[in-house]
Amino acid sequence: MSFDYKKEYKEFYLPAKSPSIINIPSMNFIAVNGKGNPNDKDGDYQKAIESLYTIAYTIKMSKKTNHQIKGYFDYVVPPLESLWWQEEDNFNYQHKERFQWIAIIRLPDFVTENDVIWAKEQAYQKKKKDFSHVQFLTYNDGLCVQCLHIGSYDKEATTIQMMEEYIYDLGYQINITNKRFHHEIYLSDPRRTKTEKLKTVIRIPICK
Repeated sequence: MSFDYKKEYKEFYLPAKSPSIINIPSMNFIAVNGKGNPNDKDGDYQKAIESLYTIAYTIKMSKKTNHQIKGYFDYVVPPLESLWWQEEDNFNYQHKERFQWIAIIRLPDFVTENDVIWAKEQAYQKKKKDFSHVQFLTYNDGLCVQCLHIGSYDKEATTIQMMEEYIYDLGYQINITNKRFHHEIYLSDPRRTKTEKLKTVIRIPICK
């Protein structure tokens, strides 16, 4: 049976609908940086997602090629995630064109940066498209407040406010920096899921 990160690490991928504080370890990802409205059809964010999944599945299927990755085991490709920020202190959902983002998909620990380079070359040979914008990224959320948001992405502000009130009561504060970001994990496919049933993990970095 394929290893499924969502099932094996429920504390990271299936949190409660009420906030909790959690320390997230460093993880490796494939990543694409960009900016602009993520909802734009054929926009940079949608293109980034397509590139990420192409590389993710190229790595997963490496077992059927001559590129044998040391320590490889079969696994389910983890869900899409993204790191978000705006130049302003708070998100302005009315101006999504101001969003800056890093779209990411988690990699198993056995995947190295050289394996990602190989996958990009393989994908280019197959699709004749440039994948140089896909990068290997190590990211550490560290100490965070985490919560499951159900519903529209545009209504996340209510959940975020609840998370902020929770940490302030415990003596913590938001700690978003140029190295720590608002982090979301998308457990639902918006193409196949009703808006009111979308499930999104929200993580916000905090400190005392």
